[in-house]
Amino acid sequence: MSKKESFVKHIAEGYKPKGDYIYLGAGMYEGEVFSEAAVKIPLKTMNRHGLIAGATGTGKSKTLQIISENLSEKGVPVLLMDVKGDLSGIAQPAEGADFIDERHKLLNFPFTPKKSPVEILTLSDQDGIRLRATVSEFGPVLLSRILNLTSTQTGILAIIFKYCDDHKLPLLDLKDLKKIVQYSTQEGKDDIQKDYGRISPASTGAILRKIVSLEQQGGDKFFGERSFDVADLLRKTKDGLGIVNILRLTDIQDKPSLFSTFMLSLLAEIYTTFPEKGDSDKPELVMFIDEAHLIFDQASEALLNQIESIIKLIRSKGVGIYFVTQNPADVPEEVLGQLGLKIQHALRAFTAKDRKAIKLAAENYPISEFYDTKNMLTSLGIGEALVSALDEKGRPSPLAATMLRAPMSRMDILSDLELEELIENSDLVEKYNEELDRESAYEILNKKIEEAEQEEAQEKAKSERKVVSKTTSRKKKSSTEGAIIKVLTSATFVRGVLGILNKFLK
Repeated sequence: MSKKESFVKHIAEGYKPKGDYIYLGAGMYEGEVFSEAAVKIPLKTMNRHGLIAGATGTGKSKTLQIISENLSEKGVPVLLMDVKGDLSGIAQPAEGADFIDERHKLLNFPFTPKKSPVEILTLSDQDGIRLRATVSEFGPVLLSRILNLTSTQTGILAIIFKYCDDHKLPLLDLKDLKKIVQYSTQEGKDDIQKDYGRISPASTGAILRKIVSLEQQGGDKFFGERSFDVADLLRKTKDGLGIVNILRLTDIQDKPSLFSTFMLSLLAEIYTTFPEKGDSDKPELVMFIDEAHLIFDQASEALLNQIESIIKLIRSKGVGIYFVTQNPADVPEEVLGQLGLKIQHALRAFTAKDRKAIKLAAENYPISEFYDTKNMLTSLGIGEALVSALDEKGRPSPLAATMLRAPMSRMDILSDLELEELIENSDLVEKYNEELDRESAYEILNKKIEEAEQEEAQEKAKSERKVVSKTTSRKKKSSTEGAIIKVLTSATFVRGVLGILNKFLK
């Protein structure tokens, strides 16, 4: 058997799922594409998480698009974090092109333009279905990790949340949280200290500054009502197609705290609410996090630990998470070790640092008798990648240099008119885009403070009236006594009395 024949057999047997699968492309060896060496990813393993990595312009976004539209076709809902704003084209069929026809001829795989059902979501003022969550839903522990609070500050925040629970003060948005933090060391100091212990003004001041920092990154847009129900991410069409939910994040690239906040809250909510699925034939939901370094770059150690824990556990809920980034080194090792599917596009070696990164990246992939992985990483073309996956029994599949199929949907963005029409036709717009601002901690505490001030003013006025009354009484008494004395000492009164006495004596 020749080396090429051995390669074809190696890949064909290594990627031969027994159940349903996603076709990625065909194996390449020494510059030649072998269509019979098909690279197929078992649908059953798509909840084992994954990585799509590679330098800018090597085709990461298109690979993400290929997998997403195929998951949708298999009835699996998808959530795409669209940081660069280039994924909306999945809502329209591909226009077709000569280079696509040539590629699929090499793959011996039919190309059929299709579109996927899409919902457009947003965290900010961009057009789309608004995603929100309340402060209460976060809870003190998660919120403390997002704000990077000290253990003392975390304890104080826990006391504040407990006080709000005990006194039925809803914490819905950041203005509620700021108000109760201020209240705890000002107007409500004595009330809280009596039952919950003393709270340091210095600590609440530090907490407030961190809340304001989150608010300035757009947190005020995210916290509030109506809360997004994560069950709406699991919707399918009447035809059984999984809906592709595209979350527009183009305006928060410079707001890593907000991005981390959203991601952690979403993962925590999914883990809390989704039922255990066990070993099912396909995932319930697959999430793709583009520009994943935004989550990890400025995350605190506590936040990273929380993300790592959820990544490990959430697979049991039937949820797969895929990180899309330039280099595997962007993802912490503890998370990287949890990723079953790795798709590595080309890396570029322009500097000594780049060459070192390539060497480390190569070590993340199985040793292959057919490739020098380190050299292969720099020689891959656009739309080509090294693929390493798991079979249905959880065993690593062989490393395969793969020519990837083309997306069936448009490899470009929607026009403004297409985007507007898509949003207007959504079933979720009316549900989530109505802004609610019901009475919560902010209003209740303001009312309580106002009532206390009015009561204090009334007591003060009452005291002042008593003082005035006593003063007036004393003045009246003094005035009456003065008048009597004045009468008794007047010359007329004296003469009259003397005249009576004289008559009496006569």
